[in-house]
Amino acid sequence: MRAGLVIIGIILLVAGIWVVTGHASYQDTDTLLQVGSARITATHDRGVPQWIGIAGIVVGGLLAVGGFLKKS
Repeated sequence: MRAGLVIIGIILLVAGIWVVTGHASYQDTDTLLQVGSARITATHDRGVPQWIGIAGIVVGGLLAVGGFLKKS
């Protein structure tokens, strides 16, 4: 259990840092015009919001520290 907390905490910590530095993005597709079965779409690259990265850093840090400090 203790090792699991540390591993999950470190994974969340690294993922949070990845998001905060601006490297995480996703694609969003919007339909601009649709006539019958014909469709015109636009695809946009959007960045993951910074607050998600900050939350990942905080939660990951707490899990990692909790795993290190937890007594068996």
